Amino acid sequence: MTAQPKPITTTPDISGGPRHVAIIMDGNGRWATQRGRPRLFGHHAGARRVRDILESCPAAGVKYLTIFAFSTENWKRTQSEVAGLMKLFRKYILTEADALKNNGVRVRFIGDRVRLDPKLVEMMDALEARTIENDSVNLTIAINYGGRDEVARATKRLARDVADGRLNVDEIDEETLPRYLDTWVLPDPDLVIRTSGEARISNFLLWQSAYSEYEFVNTLWPDFTAEEFHQLCAAYAKRDRRFGGVKG
Repeated sequence: MTAQPKPITTTPDISGGPRHVAIIMDGNGRWATQRGRPRLFGHHAGARRVRDILESCPAAGVKYLTIFAFSTENWKRTQSEVAGLMKLFRKYILTEADALKNNGVRVRFIGDRVRLDPKLVEMMDALEARTIENDSVNLTIAINYGGRDEVARATKRLARDVADGRLNVDEIDEETLPRYLDTWVLPDPDLVIRTSGEARISNFLLWQSAYSEYEFVNTLWPDFTAEEFHQLCAAYAKRDRRFGGVKG
């Protein structure tokens, strides 16, 4: 990763753009298949694309970037693909750690770590600790993450606090549960992007994205460029967001 974002062909007006962008990075497998290559080839290309988009965040005015790397449902894929993805996560941490640290990126991981390999979890913990003082861009990586699973785990933690007398059940409201979510220190996403032409949210940030704007684009993730990212951020700035209210 270089110190400055890579230049883009055009520089749209991003005033009023999204502060927090979440991305469902879809299409790696299809991208590889179209090229006659194994699916993991596409996942490696997709990992390189993360670097490009992350580098472009400061120029786009994006302070928080959250990416969907591996869902709770992805365990249903072939054993070889799952193993390859876990190896890719370890490689990403090893090869990108220095650049993330040096470029002021703070890294967080969300999702249930119980099923993950202990060595990978150790590496995740170490990268979080190493970048804890950074504040240029906040990168959140969702691994073994599912929105319903997150809410279920949060509810269990909340229920334990009620049972232990740390929380009064009559005081629970819609502001209470978010404090138990994996993303409790993050603002809700302003914009959620899904690549590859699929128009569904796939169990991603269900609670947090209640009032997010969505963009479903046909581009496969390895082909998603910083220029397209900036254009989507600029388009967001032109939207009239009322959050259920009415503007006069």
